[in-house]
Amino acid sequence: MKMWDGRFKVATDKLLEEFNASIGFDYKLAKYDIQGSIAHAKMLAKCNIITKQDKEKIIAGLKEILAEVENDEFEFKVELEDIHMNIEHYLTEKIGPVGGKLHTARSRNDQVALDVRLYLKDQIEQIQNLIKQFQDVLLDLAKKNIDLIMPGYTHLQRAQPIRASHHLLAYQQKLKRDYQRLDDCYQRVDILPLGSGALAGTKFDIDRDFVAQELGFSQISQNTLDAVSERDFVIEFLSTASTIMMHLSRFSEELILWSSSEFQFIAIADAFCTGSSIMPQKKNPDIPELVRGKTGRVYGNLIQLLTTMKGLPLAYNKDMQEDKEGLFDTVDTLKVSLEVMSRMLANTKFNRDKMIEATEKGFVNATDVADYLVEEDIPFRQAHEIVGELVFYCLEKDKKLSDLSLEEWGQFSEVFNEDIYQVIDIKNCVDNRNVVGGPAKDEVLRVIKREQKLLNN
Repeated sequence: MKMWDGRFKVATDKLLEEFNASIGFDYKLAKYDIQGSIAHAKMLAKCNIITKQDKEKIIAGLKEILAEVENDEFEFKVELEDIHMNIEHYLTEKIGPVGGKLHTARSRNDQVALDVRLYLKDQIEQIQNLIKQFQDVLLDLAKKNIDLIMPGYTHLQRAQPIRASHHLLAYQQKLKRDYQRLDDCYQRVDILPLGSGALAGTKFDIDRDFVAQELGFSQISQNTLDAVSERDFVIEFLSTASTIMMHLSRFSEELILWSSSEFQFIAIADAFCTGSSIMPQKKNPDIPELVRGKTGRVYGNLIQLLTTMKGLPLAYNKDMQEDKEGLFDTVDTLKVSLEVMSRMLANTKFNRDKMIEATEKGFVNATDVADYLVEEDIPFRQAHEIVGELVFYCLEKDKKLSDLSLEEWGQFSEVFNEDIYQVIDIKNCVDNRNVVGGPAKDEVLRVIKREQKLLNN
């Protein structure tokens, strides 16, 4: 018998029963559903809506069910539709008709909104811990490789020399913002919807503040209609998750390039690569490739829910059952991506010789020559043109800037002196850029120390 059978005289079509059921995925909410039900039962007794004895029976039964869920002994039944009815039905089997009192002053509409919020609060905290672990790996690598210089790129063309540490810290900063976005998102998740009923609240004199305190919510929803009909907090989380995956995907793209024969900047540990079924020489960077690929599915989950919600009238509609599969998939995808990327990166080595060799090509010190001319009172636009002609000359002669004699320098400007060779030294090019947030050694070390302190607080 179903919770709502009283209105119907014909049994539910079997296909509809399967199509309608959400237990195939919302079983993941079991723990949170029971947490919410225990708090609700306490509140009902506190407000004298049920007796203390009824409360104690209900809570004891729910705790027994929770133990079965945690031990994978609970049988989820499709004919009972969802996690709420599965638990309530089993509770009633355990403790008798008193189990039916648990649903007093609530609806599955505010119950599911509560469950998803409890789930997401828990998952955001777990994801933030994984982000901190990833940041710690990046900071550790940056510190260990402080003296390694590499080309910085724009348009995937060698541009200016930077420290490899500086490059790693760029992703650490992205992850730091991602952590802050989750903090901000958490505020909108941390709102208690229970007590909103189906859409119009309840006539029972309930204590929503008590339930909020029991469940650790800092706020209570202020409109019952909105509380059961909005999934903004899920959309916001999916958007934040998409941004995090975008950052992981960009980093993955670089790791894939850097591990290629064309770059040879890094060597990913064998334990984090796979081979080819036909080409015995292959060592494939499958982890960053998969993370790059999974980013699209996280984007898809965001677009799916936005599309689901865009045309719904208030209040609850069954369409909103589609909020969970994409959410669960995004959480699982994001967590495993953060963890596996972090572990892989901790087992990745930089090829120092190849990275240094790369800085000697592509005229990455050309901007420093232009700056030298500016310091000699030549307008930047004119200096830019002079250096462009110098680069063209070197290309024709198959030379680097450091190969040019002082006489050759003098062909392009009389202001060049012996000190130009110090100016174009790659290490000097990097360390002369000692602006706040720049790639100079002292500045990079300052940022590493600062970020490690913030991370450990």
